[in-house]
Amino acid sequence: MTPKLGKKGRFSKVSMVYSFLSSRYGPILDTPIDQIITLYRQAGWWKSPDADRDHVRRIITGSHCFLVVLENDELVGMGRVISDGESDAYIQDVTVKTNCRKKGIGTQIVKRLVERIEADGLKWIGLIAERNTHEFYERIGFKKMPDSIPMLKES
Repeated sequence: MTPKLGKKGRFSKVSMVYSFLSSRYGPILDTPIDQIITLYRQAGWWKSPDADRDHVRRIITGSHCFLVVLENDELVGMGRVISDGESDAYIQDVTVKTNCRKKGIGTQIVKRLVERIEADGLKWIGLIAERNTHEFYERIGFKKMPDSIPMLKES
């Protein structure tokens, strides 16, 4: 529990819960689909006004693991891993609500994803640090890959 300044200047307890929605072993937790869609949109990753809830469910269940952070039942952060489960793992979709940043939530998301990946026996862990987030990832142990350039083919 994290202390938080509540009404009338008193401190109250805030419940911060980190939960895996899915893993390679199947779904673990009820999924806050609408809140996940909102967070994808706030991060700028979804432009479409149409929300396909089944598409989000497939993203979650198709991921090696999908981690959410809930504060008093409100989704404040998330991240996921894609992998074949044998050789490589890629961390992606790590984001924290704008008003919840600078509290260590993103760091905890990445650390917990890495712990999970390593516990599953995967040693090669990659990611793309977009929008000048490379310093954040460097602080928690990631390094630039020499002679590598992230590339994308959109269809």
